[in-house]
Amino acid sequence: MKALETKILNEGVILPGNILKVGSFLNQQIDVDFLMEMGREICRLFSDEKINKVFTIETSGIPVAVACASAMHVPVVFAKKSKTGNMSGGVYSAEIHSYTHGNDYTACVSKDYLSKGDKVLIVDDFLANGAAVKGLIEILDQAGAETVGISCAIEKGFQGGGDALRAKGYNVKSLAVIENMDDDSITFRK
Repeated sequence: MKALETKILNEGVILPGNILKVGSFLNQQIDVDFLMEMGREICRLFSDEKINKVFTIETSGIPVAVACASAMHVPVVFAKKSKTGNMSGGVYSAEIHSYTHGNDYTACVSKDYLSKGDKVLIVDDFLANGAAVKGLIEILDQAGAETVGISCAIEKGFQGGGDALRAKGYNVKSLAVIENMDDDSITFRK
């Protein structure tokens, strides 16, 4: 998505440790019109699939997932990063390591919201080494749901997570794939 690549180049900030800050339009402050455009593009990319749910993880993945689900007219389910008191009954869960925050957490979702036979699209804001997505796939497997595809707004291709998922046969379509990123430049995959 050329418009996203342009927005990353114009508004993104490269931080130490291969962190790309896009808080001006995607994380802390959200450019809602642009977000909805991204959701429509993800919908277009997966228009041949029969998807009945979009699945993400809190927190930053929720806006992109909502925009996509709105375009698809399906519900969004999101995994929480810890079990809370309002999660009654059983849960599906997976241990995930956060690259950005450098910690481990247990992602969980109530068994009420994922079912055997669901055809699910995983959507997130970033895909780096793939740990979060792998955790979401594990949760979908526990539920007996099918991972129909994976879409992330920004994929850090140089970290290999997306390519590893593709090698395992997953349909991964990210809106912008960064091939290389250093202190002052970003190169996108063609």
